[in-house]
Order: sequence, then structure tokens, then C-alpha cells
Amino acid sequence: MNEFVTALIEFTFLQNAIFACLLASVGCGIIGTYIVVKKISFLTGGIAHSVLAGMGMAYFYNASPIMGAIIAALVSSIMIGWINLRWKEHEDVLIAAFWSAGMAIGILFLSRTPGYNVDLMSYLFGNILMITHSDLSLMFLLDMIVIAFVFVYYKHFLVSVYDEEFARLRGINTELFYILLLCLISITIVILIQLVGLIMVIALLTLPAAIASQYVTSLHKMFLLSAVICALISITGVSISFGPDLPTGSVIVLTACCAYFFSVVLKQILSSK
Repeated sequence: MNEFVTALIEFTFLQNAIFACLLASVGCGIIGTYIVVKKISFLTGGIAHSVLAGMGMAYFYNASPIMGAIIAALVSSIMIGWINLRWKEHEDVLIAAFWSAGMAIGILFLSRTPGYNVDLMSYLFGNILMITHSDLSLMFLLDMIVIAFVFVYYKHFLVSVYDEEFARLRGINTELFYILLLCLISITIVILIQLVGLIMVIALLTLPAAIASQYVTSLHKMFLLSAVICALISITGVSISFGPDLPTGSVIVLTACCAYFFSVVLKQILSSK
């Protein structure tokens, strides 16, 4: 730990990594709470994996992979949301189709792209130690977009997530806010890609919020607690992986899993007393 603290003071890339953890925790805490409360983690996985299609196309056309990820995430979230609202009985098949098609399209475009790009591997599996100031600026901008929408439409999201029927009776367009929520999820996925990669992003989106839901029930308290938990998990993962030079994204995800299982056991012990 002393070695990590010393390196943190000395090296800019580690400082960027910690800032990235904090920025990612903001979006993760807010949107992860909605995902857990509404129980749409599998749907989120479908959106996350369809992002590869946009990244593969971006590499093929020599464009920005992050912009490709944003466009693909938004398009897939709107399509999944719209079709899901019309074909509810086929929701699991729909998600599997988008999940598989997104990965397949991305791989096809990548197979036609000359050479092997190391940057792509960092997007697939995460490489938080390679985050730059421009990446931090983009993460901050995306966080602000998420915060702005949630702040303006907090009551609409609150009612729509907990009681759709009551929201409709109040004149709230629940379908619109459902698709808007999926779009915010897609933005958060892009924020988290460089931390843990799109392959494992679902863990960081759901586990901190799931831990928070075991101890608080208020939505805004879940926002705060899950953001704090996500930050602690991410920073702990970075510090653990630094010394032995382990893949940081994988260590962060394993830390999140351990924290969740520990929390479940602790909650059972406390409730049994």
C-alpha cells in the first residue's frame, strides 16, 4: 500500500486513474440504482455488448471508437426500449438477439480492419491506467448529462421506476421515460468502458447499487451510498492491481463481487440477531 501511495503522488497516470474512478462512480451510483430497483440488469447487458458494433465500425472507418460506442449505445438502447415496450413477451429473446448481433457485427468489422489495435483490447477489457485528461473531460461531460436529466426529471423517474401504473394515471409518459432511462444507461456504460471494459461493465453497474439497496431504501440515499461504494471498490481494485501488475479492470470487478458477497453474508448475520 505504501508503494501505491508513493506512486500515486509521483505518477500522473495513477492520479488520472483515481479521478476516473471518482467520475465513474457518480454515473454508476445514480444509474446503477435505477437498474437495480427496476431489475433490468440483463437488459443493460444487452445494451453494453451491442456497443462493440459501433466500436468495430469506428475502427473500420478510422473514426473515434468512443464516438462509435456512444452512437451504438444510444441507438441500441432506443431500439431495445421501443421493441421491448411492444413485444414484452419476447424480452429475453430480444436482449439475446441484440447482445449477440452487436458482438457479431463488431467482430466482422474488426476482422476487416487491417492490423491489430491494442486500444481495442483496452475498451473490451478496460485499461484505467491509460486514461488521459481528454478521457477525464469526456467522462465529466457525460456525468453532467446524466446528473442534469436525473435532477430535472427526478420525480418522473421516481414514480415510473416504482409504480408505472400510478405514473400513467398522473399523466406521465412512462414509455418516454423508460427509453430515456435506457439512454442514460448507455451513456453510463460508455463512462465505465475504460475502467472495466464493456465485457465486464455490467458488474460495476449493478453490484455497488445492489449492496446499497441492502441498507437503504430511499432512492436518493441509494444514489449516494452506491456512488461511495463504487468509488471505494474502484480505488481498492486499482491499488491491489498496481503492485503485482494485474489487469486492473478484472481486479476491480472481482473486488466488487467480493464486496457484494461479503455484504450479503453480513446482512444475513445482522438480520438473524
